[in-house]
Amino acid sequence: MRHSRFWELMDEEFGDAYARSLARTQHLTALEGRTAQDALEAGLPPRTVWLALCAQMDVPEERRHGRDLPPRR
Repeated sequence: MRHSRFWELMDEEFGDAYARSLARTQHLTALEGRTAQDALEAGLPPRTVWLALCAQMDVPEERRHGRDLPPRR
């Protein structure tokens, strides 16, 4: 997963403004108490950060890969 996809998923799940706030303030137990922003800056893979955030925020499994969007034309 690329950083850009991480932020797309964050925006889809939490909304643009809240996603940024959440990434800066929510300390993730699975990532040794780091915030998502800190973990990304430390070089952790975006997928690892995303899945840790999903687990802590109780994002349902079916939404962890993003919304089902119609194919592009």
